[in-house]
Amino acid sequence: MSFSAGRVDAVFRKELQDYRRNRAVIATMALLPVVFVVLPMVQLFSIKASTASSTLDLRIGLSLLYMLLIPAVVPSTLAAYSVVGEREQGTLEPLLITPVRSDELLVGKALAVLVPTLAVAYSVFGVFLLAAALFAHPAVVSAVFRAPHLLVQVLFTPLLAGWSIWIGTAISARSSDVRVAQQLGVLASLPPLAVVALMSLDVITPTFGLALALGAGLLVVDGLGWRAVAAMFDRERLITGSRG
Repeated sequence: MSFSAGRVDAVFRKELQDYRRNRAVIATMALLPVVFVVLPMVQLFSIKASTASSTLDLRIGLSLLYMLLIPAVVPSTLAAYSVVGEREQGTLEPLLITPVRSDELLVGKALAVLVPTLAVAYSVFGVFLLAAALFAHPAVVSAVFRAPHLLVQVLFTPLLAGWSIWIGTAISARSSDVRVAQQLGVLASLPPLAVVALMSLDVITPTFGLALALGAGLLVVDGLGWRAVAAMFDRERLITGSRG
């Protein structure tokens, strides 16, 4: 049976419908982005025009780093729910006995996490840029709209989300408790953020070439993560608790 975009789309739509019925998911998607846009704005508007350029870049980098927590944390909590949540609701076995291939199931579930995450993350970033352009001091605006800062945000948002999704899904497939899976998923999603943090804070100079190289490396890791999770997604073990 060949890979089918139609079956992926069916899983994608089913997951989105499940999210709409789950208050915890709605709260996560609504409240965390609010926190991550308020904190950067507080940081942004507390910067004085007389602040030294090095300190200014550091504080702008810290503000932007808050927003990169959205693609790191939000998808990890949703992905960690993807399998163990189905088990707790009693819907896992009916799902696994459908003719959907494992890789189609995983891609559909991943897209259902990735698309809302990107929509929220880029919307929050857009609101931040608009507020900076309208209300911040010109020197602060100039620092915010530096090309390296914009590049880090645009490039690494989907890549961090991809890492978090596959890590969260792998943990979910091996867990028996939703809360434990989500806590482990958040912790496991943070390592790639460390490198991005160093770039946002100008500890590592975020040149165009370096950003592309790190982005390409993370893209490869994301692809390998999908293959690894698909390989470990044993339907019989998930249904019966024993390996086939």
